[in-house]
Amino acid sequence: MPTNTPTAADALTDVTASDGSLRRFLHGLPGVDTVGLEARAAALGTRSIKTTAKAYAIDLAISMVDLTTLEGADTPGKVRALGAKAAHPDPTDRSTPTTAAVCVYPDMVATAKAAVAGSGVKVASVATAFPAGRAALEVKLADVRDAVAAGADEIDMVIDRGAFLAGKYLKVYDEITAVREACGTAARLKVIFETGELSTYDNIRRASWLGMLAGADFIKTSTGKVAVNATPANTLLMLEAVRDFRAQTGVQVGVKPAGGIRTTKDAIKFLVLVNETAGEDWLDNHWFRFGASSLLNDLLMQRQKLATGRYSGPDYVTVD
Repeated sequence: MPTNTPTAADALTDVTASDGSLRRFLHGLPGVDTVGLEARAAALGTRSIKTTAKAYAIDLAISMVDLTTLEGADTPGKVRALGAKAAHPDPTDRSTPTTAAVCVYPDMVATAKAAVAGSGVKVASVATAFPAGRAALEVKLADVRDAVAAGADEIDMVIDRGAFLAGKYLKVYDEITAVREACGTAARLKVIFETGELSTYDNIRRASWLGMLAGADFIKTSTGKVAVNATPANTLLMLEAVRDFRAQTGVQVGVKPAGGIRTTKDAIKFLVLVNETAGEDWLDNHWFRFGASSLLNDLLMQRQKLATGRYSGPDYVTVD
């Protein structure tokens, strides 16, 4: 299975040699056909799947969830409960897959790590002055190092959207590469663009390539803290980017839509996007994730409905 490294984009090293060369490359990417992109995303969203395939899709989606709590009111008890749910989403049915990860703030990493010990569930941590990303680079790197030292398996960093929108692409690139270095070999790196603040599809395509050139293991749509988060169209665009990046460099990069994906029906639409755009190689939680918490509850209810023919009572799943 391909993995990323800080030097994974060696085939494109000349592109990042200077601010000018990076700008020329990013602005030389094909412009996005907005109408075509949104029409294709909508058309793929109408695909229906049969019951046996739906059961498989639900289990696959459960295994792709990064179960997340990122609130100022997070407590050790809440994080331990989240970890227990990630390890055993349905305590009455041990055939239910574990989620991919739990995602918490850096100060909760050690608590989360203890809660999921032995389960195979990863611990992800947001860092780099999440969610705004407005801090000095050394502060951001200290945030990352603290999370990694506490045992984080994955780091979800936010880019400096102000710098990106001002056209300071090399500054954003250098920050991502510095964070990649701070992760070392201990943690995979997810790079969050906050697509709702990038305004245009062309900017999302440029950010996707910029993140991948800088060594991202995943590119991620959103923090979940703004009005516009993951959509089928922006996720489709990012899936096209990782597909094309692998074709050009041989390096596979994951995709993580986050924010606003709440129902099984929504999750299945996104899985169809993955299959039809990037292909089966991405239908694995090593390469595709859902940043969500309430989504898991609906997946569990739909799974129980398929197994028993009826929906569970209101106490069957926890409400996050």
